[in-house]
Amino acid sequence: MAVYAFSGRTRTGQAVKGEMEAPNREAVVAQLRRQQVLATSVKSKAKDIEIKIPGFGGKVGERELAIVTRQLATMIDAGLPLVQCLNILAQQQENKIFKKTLGDIQASVEAGSTFSAALGNHPKVFNTLYTNMVEAGEAGGILDTILNRLSVYIEKSVTLKKRVKSAMFYPMTIVSVALVVVIFLLLYVIPTFQGLFANFGATLPLPTVIVLELSNFVREYLLYMIGGLVGLIMGIRAYYRTAGGRRRIDGLMLRLPIVGPLIRKVAVAKFTRTLGTLVASGVAILEGLDITARTAGNTVVEEAVQKARSAIAQGKTIAEPLQESKVFPPMVVQMIAIGEQTGALDRMLNKVADFYEEEVDIAVGTLTSLLEPMMVIFLGVVVGGVVIAMYLPIFKLISVV
Repeated sequence: MAVYAFSGRTRTGQAVKGEMEAPNREAVVAQLRRQQVLATSVKSKAKDIEIKIPGFGGKVGERELAIVTRQLATMIDAGLPLVQCLNILAQQQENKIFKKTLGDIQASVEAGSTFSAALGNHPKVFNTLYTNMVEAGEAGGILDTILNRLSVYIEKSVTLKKRVKSAMFYPMTIVSVALVVVIFLLLYVIPTFQGLFANFGATLPLPTVIVLELSNFVREYLLYMIGGLVGLIMGIRAYYRTAGGRRRIDGLMLRLPIVGPLIRKVAVAKFTRTLGTLVASGVAILEGLDITARTAGNTVVEEAVQKARSAIAQGKTIAEPLQESKVFPPMVVQMIAIGEQTGALDRMLNKVADFYEEEVDIAVGTLTSLLEPMMVIFLGVVVGGVVIAMYLPIFKLISVV
């Protein structure tokens, strides 16, 4: 927090001056107003200089957001005023970005803003889903219940992401290690054998010739290969930022033989969990579908949800356009249809989300168990193949002698 020097007048006209520590200028004005002082000047004495290291404290993580949300729900349920809750949370927060954000929100609430409107001023920390649910909680007088639902939702979202990342981490690590080892062999080990084989005086085996030529190619064009790889990655990222490119890549990811079904299950789990949480919190179905579509993370799923939203606006059901999209499995569509008919759409969506989160967990476990032996074999074949190719001429020489 910064230190502000202020001057003002009391209700009797007496001039006052002083200093106050606060997150921003608005907080100082609000505090003086509570003390029945009309601020005439508020100036910061010094600006805080923050050194930001990339990857450290640059943003608010979902885990931090879930913890703060649950703590806020507990304090509100205990009867503490919202402003006091925000002040406590800001004081105990170690993340400077989050600390400043909570301080700004506290100042906005003290100045007369609603909690949801104050959250809306910080979209990088509190997304549309969070803000709309809080707004529904404020309107219904159930803010603590909504915050508890939000914390559960965020925690489940974090868990789902961790499961997917854990499935991808192992194969990527093995492939990276294999690539580094092979490049090291080609750059530093193979050239020593090349000088030895130059005086061999006989025809080298084909595998040895291939490895030697590959070593020469890598040593000569390694920098170009790295540049080409970086250019390819940047090109794919730039193409993905376009509407058509993102749709094609997202559609391709859903059609991949092994990873595709996992991505589809993750998308279904995220869609049903998000929409179920919004509907249960009292957010209007049209607004809920719009928020769900924008937080889907996949263009194909987003388009399917937006079509469902348009169908509801025309008086139709959600299930019909979802079925036509071919993105959602028949079981999901049928359960959503039953939920609409029985008026228990939120409970049905959350049941589907629970089921598919378990399916993702099972799929991740199965994928990991399948990839482990495949990656070990891959590593053995690649590295072992290079080593054997180098020793074949030596074995041949020994057999001739």
